[in-house]
Amino acid sequence: MNYILFDDDVRYQLLPFTHTRPIADIRCGIMTMRERWEHFTRSATSTLTEDYLQNVFPLKSTDDNLFINGSVFADKALYEKIAELKPQEQLIKDGVIIASRVTDGVITFGEGIKINTELNDIEYTGEVKKLNRVWDIFSLNGAAIRADFELLTAGRTSQPIPEHVTVSDKENLFIEEGAEVSAGVIINASTGPVYIGKNATVLEGVLMRGPVALCENAALKMGSKIYADTTIGNGCKVGGENSNVVFFANSNKGHDGYLGNSVIGEWCNLGADTNSSNLKNNYDSIKIWDEHQFKSIQSGLTFCGLLMGDHSKCGINTMFNTGTVVGVSANIFGGGFPEKFIPSFAWGGSDGMTTYKIERAIETANRMMNRRSKSLSDDEIKMYEHIFALTQKQRDLFANN
Repeated sequence: MNYILFDDDVRYQLLPFTHTRPIADIRCGIMTMRERWEHFTRSATSTLTEDYLQNVFPLKSTDDNLFINGSVFADKALYEKIAELKPQEQLIKDGVIIASRVTDGVITFGEGIKINTELNDIEYTGEVKKLNRVWDIFSLNGAAIRADFELLTAGRTSQPIPEHVTVSDKENLFIEEGAEVSAGVIINASTGPVYIGKNATVLEGVLMRGPVALCENAALKMGSKIYADTTIGNGCKVGGENSNVVFFANSNKGHDGYLGNSVIGEWCNLGADTNSSNLKNNYDSIKIWDEHQFKSIQSGLTFCGLLMGDHSKCGINTMFNTGTVVGVSANIFGGGFPEKFIPSFAWGGSDGMTTYKIERAIETANRMMNRRSKSLSDDEIKMYEHIFALTQKQRDLFANN
């Protein structure tokens, strides 16, 4: 069986994070959506998504393909039902395609998956959890950490808990091989599980209140305060106060400052004392910018902080207003609050914005990545060039205002 994770129309509601990745590569919980499906399939998956992403995330097709919706959270019951699908059958839930087994016909991505062959629909009667809006990434993160913790630790034994670490409910703490937990760390796992990944580092004086996930090679700086429902993704370095925040991978918030109810993409860097509001003074529902609809929309949330796309940076003492959306490869600096929407490849702050030239943005990205012996591939550079052109209208609107 060949497994393919496909994007549907929901990807347009998950910008700016789906500018640079299919939905399946969004992290929510300990794992990404893809990693969770591969835990059940025990097989590598490929991707069906928009054309400009396809070279970076290749599609591998055979004469017997099982397409699975990348926005859906994998679980045992759902996977078992998908595994029962026969050729030319698809599993649906309330009109949404969950999975399709296709042995013939042409499959393409347009405004969602397109299959030019007749399939027999099977309605799934169980519960389905999925990402539908960009704020779901942090809103569903706590439940996802709990579910992933059970999957990843079942039948396994944690590394020993160091004597100099204070832990409540030790059975809810799992430390992977190579992780280091320093003196003075206090972990409250009575409120939810705490997962410390392979080769992760927890420096002195860190306070954690579960559910929390510190993923492989990630680090928590001295004296950090990590509240519930927070994920620190692979290779991230995080300090200060963080509550219900999802860091995807290889991003830095190395100093003091507050983030709450936020999502930070890959290869971002937040300057010292960066702070984000996550609650309006009048406790009103928060509006955020929807790039696809090209307008602000009502989230219905009382709490929503910063949503920052890949390779974006902000300078020292940056202050973000409630429900701020930052696109890809933006560079923000200066005093005061910048606008609540900062387009991709914007350069500046509250005093005004100009365009961050694509050549300079790529140079900066490579400088940061080179510090970890990585660099952008030719296909990734083409992807960023496409995003630069795609988001020009946003920058023009921003400049005119």
